[in-house]
Amino acid sequence: MNFLSEYGPLLWAGLELTLLLSVVSWALAFVVGILLTLIRLAGFRPSSFFVLAFIEYQRNVPPLVHIFLWYFGVANILPFEMQDWINEHHGEFWFAAIAIGLYYGAYISEDIRSGLRSVPPGQMEAARALGLGRFGAMRRVILPQALRIAIPPLTSGAVMLVKTTGLAMVIGVTELTYATKDVANKTFQIFESYGISTAMYVLVALVLLAFGGWVAGHTRIKGR
Repeated sequence: MNFLSEYGPLLWAGLELTLLLSVVSWALAFVVGILLTLIRLAGFRPSSFFVLAFIEYQRNVPPLVHIFLWYFGVANILPFEMQDWINEHHGEFWFAAIAIGLYYGAYISEDIRSGLRSVPPGQMEAARALGLGRFGAMRRVILPQALRIAIPPLTSGAVMLVKTTGLAMVIGVTELTYATKDVANKTFQIFESYGISTAMYVLVALVLLAFGGWVAGHTRIKGR
């Protein structure tokens, strides 16, 4: 109990930052995934090729390399004034969020694309017959169904994203993994430190899976 009372707040602060980083990264990933999907659906060959190249690049490079590229690479080519401003405003957090968000944005795009493939072609024909244009039919009829179908893989991706945020410790983001290592180094109570953080990660994952299952159950398309 002494361990929890003394070092529990540090681990809790790390968990809070992990959750914040996860929310920001996932929001960016979702927006990127939707945009990539819409660009690909436009049917313009050069833009479709760009989307495909972006997805393959993101998916085939380890997320740790993406984090290093943004934090050490992109930051280094910015003007000095901007670098100073970013460093004063927790630049490591934002660069990690961008790297992780873009990385999982590629996966979300593929998840949504798989959901679109599962929507019967007759749905588009029916929407067009009701007077909706292609964009309106996609926004009001097709995409909402695809998102419902994609909830299970999106939930799994969210759990993976939370776990990936632990990589942000290498650039100094004081999330849960960083805080756990710091506490373990200070106390030499390795089992207690990593045991508690493991339980925290498991709890977050279970909550996400339960929430995803609840959303999927309440938005399930009848007859499917």
